[in-house]
Amino acid sequence: MNAIVEPEDVQIKGATEYILVTGAAGYIGSVVTEELIKQGQSIIALDNLSQGHRASVSGDAIFIKGDLNDADLLERIFKNYPVEAVVHLAAHTLVGESVSNPEKYFRNNVVAGLNLLNTMCRHGVNKIVFSSSCAVYGHAGSSRIDESIAKDPINPYGEAKLIFEKFLQWYASAYGLGSVPLRYFNAAGASVCYGESHDPETHLIPNVIKVALGQAQHVSIFGSNYPTADGSCIRDYVHVIDIARAHLLALKQLHKNSTCRAYNLGNGTGYSVLEVIDTVSKISGSEIPVVFSTPRPGDPPVLVADATQARSGLGWEPLYPGLEAIIESAYKWMKSHPSGYQDADEVSDLIGLVDEHGTLGAGYTLNKG
Repeated sequence: MNAIVEPEDVQIKGATEYILVTGAAGYIGSVVTEELIKQGQSIIALDNLSQGHRASVSGDAIFIKGDLNDADLLERIFKNYPVEAVVHLAAHTLVGESVSNPEKYFRNNVVAGLNLLNTMCRHGVNKIVFSSSCAVYGHAGSSRIDESIAKDPINPYGEAKLIFEKFLQWYASAYGLGSVPLRYFNAAGASVCYGESHDPETHLIPNVIKVALGQAQHVSIFGSNYPTADGSCIRDYVHVIDIARAHLLALKQLHKNSTCRAYNLGNGTGYSVLEVIDTVSKISGSEIPVVFSTPRPGDPPVLVADATQARSGLGWEPLYPGLEAIIESAYKWMKSHPSGYQDADEVSDLIGLVDEHGTLGAGYTLNKG
């Protein structure tokens, strides 16, 4: 079984300026922040903690609890810190909820993002890496998806991601904003320090691991008669560390030239639901009871990324393409964190903290370490 290894050295720029990471306390944001810090970057970690966890943010980052809808806070951050680039991951992410409450998703994932873009432009910050999604493709009509396939989202979550990508294109032509949207497929796995802890948990791999750890009784499988080898759906899983490395490479590209180009992130190999369950059982040594349910409407049999463009354009190559390595890292993290993150008391109540750049003012929370 593969162990977690250090990413290849990706030099971006001397750490004399800050990279602002929004959504830094989330699953992917925590690992992106971790990998940026390993490369010597100075990080401002911004998160409203509505879904993220304070304990998942590296102590080497400057943490600010706040919301992108707070235009005044954004103005203070960009005024008080020399921000050179932004990695924008902050978003609501539940597809089903986006259908029942689209206003929440367009306000948070679109309007709040527009606040961020406008603040960047006012302060001359012209580099952004955006956390997009394969949800922009909707029902792609192809089992292997490349960037040329038509974008036709089928839910407000995917629509909001696509709208923001269009914002980036217009801001590139009007204001010279350089951007790289990264369209993830199925993020999975964990680093040694940071892993997946959602409430509710909707992702397959952690839900199967919960059964192996005795935290749930069974796994529900939606459909057993798909036109695949074992009758269950096939999806493309990509290690969260590999996703984080792609952000580093995207920043490196933006420092070389101003571009506006989206890339798929996936391993290009699909694994079925039953293969995931069998792999968790093998790694954990536990039997995983399953309950078959009716297929969910709109679930395609196979969804696999074609990430050729990320390999050629960014120089990205997954370090953990195998399902076993991905699941082993997730299993180890969840076993050592059986209750996820315990951080209810970890956010300080420091108000109006003054640092070397000035003050964020009353009403904001800022921690260093």
